[in-house]
Amino acid sequence: MTPTGAAWRRGGSLLASIACTALAACASPPPLATNRLGMEMALVPAGEFTMGNDASVQEMARLFPGYELARLQDLADETPAHRVRITHAFYMARHEVTVGQFRRFLAASGYVPESVADGTGGYGYNAAYDPSTTKRGDAFEGRDPRYSWQNPGFAQTDAHPVVNVTWNDAVALARWLSATEKHRYRLPTEAEWEYACHAGTRTQFHSGDAPASLAAVANVFDADAAVNWPQWQAYALPAHDGFAFTAPVGQFAPNAFGLYDMHGNAWEWTADWHDDTYYARSPQDDPQGPAEGRVKVRRGGSWHTWPLYARCAYRNWNSPDTRYTLVGIRLVMEAE
Repeated sequence: MTPTGAAWRRGGSLLASIACTALAACASPPPLATNRLGMEMALVPAGEFTMGNDASVQEMARLFPGYELARLQDLADETPAHRVRITHAFYMARHEVTVGQFRRFLAASGYVPESVADGTGGYGYNAAYDPSTTKRGDAFEGRDPRYSWQNPGFAQTDAHPVVNVTWNDAVALARWLSATEKHRYRLPTEAEWEYACHAGTRTQFHSGDAPASLAAVANVFDADAAVNWPQWQAYALPAHDGFAFTAPVGQFAPNAFGLYDMHGNAWEWTADWHDDTYYARSPQDDPQGPAEGRVKVRRGGSWHTWPLYARCAYRNWNSPDTRYTLVGIRLVMEAE
């Protein structure tokens, strides 16, 4: 059934969708849905893929020259590569949740983001930072009440991906949409996220194995961002995408599932707890991650992420109450 509260399109025709629903004649779910916050949800078909990284350290060194061997060896939680079946189609947001969509959610729901509710704020970029006193010589500082989803320390419009949002904020958004749209929204599992990122490919990025291929599909740490971090110039993608920080969503080419910014722009929370050794015991069908843990997995990299860490298989993590200038949200919606 088509969920109430969402505008559905099938073959570009809302009328066809209405007729299909009224006659109970739909053979499959519509390929695209748009909800009341303006999120476009693309249908991702069921399928099978190899989850994790099956490249050797030597192969990774060839693909990613200039990285220390220790960095390449520190990717063990991506192994063993294993076959996974996604047994049900699902919808995934074509874009990361935007500042404008998050603002509308807050206004409609009355929800207060954690960075505001607990009074500690978020992280933010400070262009006047002092590398000698700032942790890791970085330009990010926090937690500080002056930083939040509304102010990450750099300019954003309503079209940019919202950042400085916690895992708990993301879950609250999904629960509110589920209640108001009468259809279940949630964070993707790690397996769903990686499957959707690859979109039928078996390469390091959905654009290919070469980091240079990211220039057409991703806003990552490149020559424009490296201006603010010259000490990391050697790890920057040698390209100019025109964005030193986040980019408005959908500025780069999508993958074969019609999903934008799966690499870069903002890290995306997943539903799963992180465990370095989970892949060794992961079930083949629809793995859900460990039953418990301390940190939640985030995927995809950000505008500040080196290409090595923006790959489909790369896993990173934070505690559920983390709010950071690089981390945002992408939701899935279950297909009936």
